[in-house]
Amino acid sequence: MLKLSGAFSGASEKFILGFDLGDDVSGMSYITESGEMETVSTVAGREVFKIPTCLCKRPGAGQWFFGEAARKFAREEGGILVEGLLEKAVSGEPVTIDGTSYKPASLLTLFLKRCLGLLTQLGGESAMEGLLITVPVLDHNTLEALREAVAGLKLGSGKVWYQSYAESYYAYMIHQEEDLWLRGSLLLRLSGGNLQTFRMETNRHTKPVVVYIDEQSYPFPEAPRSNRADEDYEQMQRDRMLLNQTREIIGPLQLSSIFLIGEDLSGDWMQESLKFLCKQGRVFRGTNLFSKGACYGLQDRLKGTEAAKEHVFLGNEKLTCNVGMKILRHGEETYFALLDAGVDWFEASEEFDFYMEGGNEIDLHISSLVGGGSRTARIFLEGYSGEMTRMRASLYLTDVRHLVIRIEDLGLGEFSPSSMQTWKEEIEL
Repeated sequence: MLKLSGAFSGASEKFILGFDLGDDVSGMSYITESGEMETVSTVAGREVFKIPTCLCKRPGAGQWFFGEAARKFAREEGGILVEGLLEKAVSGEPVTIDGTSYKPASLLTLFLKRCLGLLTQLGGESAMEGLLITVPVLDHNTLEALREAVAGLKLGSGKVWYQSYAESYYAYMIHQEEDLWLRGSLLLRLSGGNLQTFRMETNRHTKPVVVYIDEQSYPFPEAPRSNRADEDYEQMQRDRMLLNQTREIIGPLQLSSIFLIGEDLSGDWMQESLKFLCKQGRVFRGTNLFSKGACYGLQDRLKGTEAAKEHVFLGNEKLTCNVGMKILRHGEETYFALLDAGVDWFEASEEFDFYMEGGNEIDLHISSLVGGGSRTARIFLEGYSGEMTRMRASLYLTDVRHLVIRIEDLGLGEFSPSSMQTWKEEIEL
């Protein structure tokens, strides 16, 4: 089971936090300086890990509730429930609540702040060395919405990171025993009428080992109701639907482990499905894999663990190539790394100055971790006459497949004034 006690140690040591910000429910896990990992429970002495991703406002007053308390107040006291906080923040459309218009990012800020308030026994935000937020899908629009919401927390720059559920699954798995994913691993997540799957595959012919997560989504409607309104019958039908779906998904695959994530895949309704899945590999059920994966992901970023050094994750939003150039340093030709495979394309950028004399060509060396092999992309600086000058190069991507390089002639002061020329070229990776 993917469960931890969630009990606070009461110590004031530093910690890092993994925050699972889900569409419907969220959760938090942390790792202390001593290496202990725990998942935050919202109820003392019990393993209640889920935090409904919602707020509720008391009508006519400035009082707000969050999580399960928000749902309870809306249900019992007629409060104004606000759900879909992440989706609303990404859309950017103002939200009218009790006659007042709110920026959706500010509502998400409030939810995050209330959740972080659960960490007071750990020392609160002052003891938090870093925070990594994991979300179902991390694209450019989602990242911008998250950054706007997090800015309202005033945590300080360089303290917050982001990653997708797929990457959190990857980070979690590479920190487990290898026999759990040697033949492959499958994660099933049921949410919003869809059965989402993540399948982990590795390419051991590369160094570091390249890891892929294949993501798929299948419709999973509610089970048909019987005329007898028999709950057992409905559960049996739902179990049969899941069994048929998982049989089709797994097919001839060889798996070491299968993870069933979320409240919708808990309980005892899936008897036949579980029997089938247990024959395919080791089966685990729980709700906190993504928050734990976020912890591991942040630990990899901050401490450079061996697991992270030996593996690289190439997801849908990841740069799949290493980009660099050869330069003269202290009279010797050397390779200068610019962009590394495995980073999100919308965060991949570099800017540097260099000196140039003679010739009007710059070569970028591109090495692919997917198809293998390498190639050279040559940029011609039309109009540059070859005099000694200082150049500034800026690199960024417009999407996962297109790299832009911009070069500006800065000159060398009075010795060699700038020609004011700039060159810009787009390269398909």
